[in-house]
Amino acid sequence: MKNLYLILTALFLAACHSEEPIVSPKSEQPNPLPVSEIDRHIQENLEQEGRFAWSDVSDEMLWSALVQSDSVLLIGYQPEGERDVADKLHTITATDPAWAQAKEKVLHEIAAIMQKDVQTTENLLIAEDETLPYMEVKTASWEVVRHLRSSPYIRYAEPASYYLQTLEPTTNQRVASKLSCSYIDDAPVPTADYQSVSPDVKASWNWYSAGITQAWTTSTGSGITVGLIDTGISPTQAKLGSEFNQGNSQGRTITKLGTYQDDASDDLCGHGTRMAGLIAAPRGYDGTSVGVAYNANLVAVRGTGDVIIDSRDEKRGVANALKLLANRSDVRIISMSIGSLFSVGSVKDAVRYAYGKGKLIICAAGTSTSFTTWAGVVFPARMDETVAVTGVREGSQYKRCNTCHTGRDVDFTMIMQRSDPDRTTITLPETGTKLSTVGGSSTATAMAAGVAALVWSTDPSMSRDEVYQRLKETADLYPNRDRSFGWGNIDAYQAVAGSGAVAQTLN
Repeated sequence: MKNLYLILTALFLAACHSEEPIVSPKSEQPNPLPVSEIDRHIQENLEQEGRFAWSDVSDEMLWSALVQSDSVLLIGYQPEGERDVADKLHTITATDPAWAQAKEKVLHEIAAIMQKDVQTTENLLIAEDETLPYMEVKTASWEVVRHLRSSPYIRYAEPASYYLQTLEPTTNQRVASKLSCSYIDDAPVPTADYQSVSPDVKASWNWYSAGITQAWTTSTGSGITVGLIDTGISPTQAKLGSEFNQGNSQGRTITKLGTYQDDASDDLCGHGTRMAGLIAAPRGYDGTSVGVAYNANLVAVRGTGDVIIDSRDEKRGVANALKLLANRSDVRIISMSIGSLFSVGSVKDAVRYAYGKGKLIICAAGTSTSFTTWAGVVFPARMDETVAVTGVREGSQYKRCNTCHTGRDVDFTMIMQRSDPDRTTITLPETGTKLSTVGGSSTATAMAAGVAALVWSTDPSMSRDEVYQRLKETADLYPNRDRSFGWGNIDAYQAVAGSGAVAQTLN
């Protein structure tokens, strides 16, 4: 790869002859803003606008965030004059001549500003993508940031590793990430929170109110493959391994892959295992929980170490997971119960790449403790190309779950929490047959992905948009859209059967 890079660079320089790179006039470098000021601006933006993107901040603030982190800049590039890149990312290859030249042009200009030889610099290009037009570059240069943000070759330039650091302990993104991996399954699950189903499994209480068990008379997800991007799957959970085909669940496959750090697929957090259980746990034996689409295939990709996409490795891992699933013709649905308070350029590119390949991408609207429920719908759920799902409590009135985000970008809701916030939805643990519970918009998202598989299985010739339309037209609030809860609760029975029957309720 390094030799190819040098060859392309040489060819580009030869094509340029003696033309000097055009760079912006120099300006005096400011003092970096303190982390506390950067964080305060981000939080204010999230509170007022419900979202945050680095493209909306000043050069000074972006550069300050860059040098206050690891000085790695994530750069999305394009040929000069290129239009509508977002709509055609699935047709672009970064190695195509025009795009490769644009990348080399950007690198040459960065090297010129930094007064380094682009052909011999070893620490400039940290990483590049062979499919999508973005790369990571090591630089702390104020002039580089200023120049790139006004360059016709640049789609975005943002700090690759900055995260909220200075707020309350639970607000620190890294601390909050780790909290999402803390599961304690010691307390017994109330018997009113599940019902036994043949041959010997337990259906969660909300499977009934969502019409899931009724939908099983028509569809169980057979023939449909769901892709899951999360923290992986525990190798000690047999129901997601050697016992994936058991009882009424037969003739299907489970694939475990990894794109995060060492490419391993093992779940070291517990979140991914629980999401996989919600989507596709088998209808088998041993009294374990059963998934929504218990005959669907599952491709689980470990793209992150926890639920918040904040580190550079996690951003890279999630983007690569999206591309991997996008390029699999068998995968129709991608479930992402993960997210970020910030928009991430590389992940946004990868979402659009997968969307262009026809995938139905279902994302969590956001789950947190009370510190960030004001943040609105998180990224990438707030993108137009994704379906945002959040969780609500049982009852006739719409009330978000105690850790769920709501907002205008929400498409659907799923009931996943009792009036008692400690009573949520049953699922598989990392190991064994004991019932585990899990909540938040993560749970609602995995449930919705399972329901989408049930719907698609009734007619595999349907397009993504047709499946979405079925979900929308049978949702509780349709034809009205609520500003916080979208089209409302999904009804699996009506979506699958087209019936107006009322779903049962498990008390």
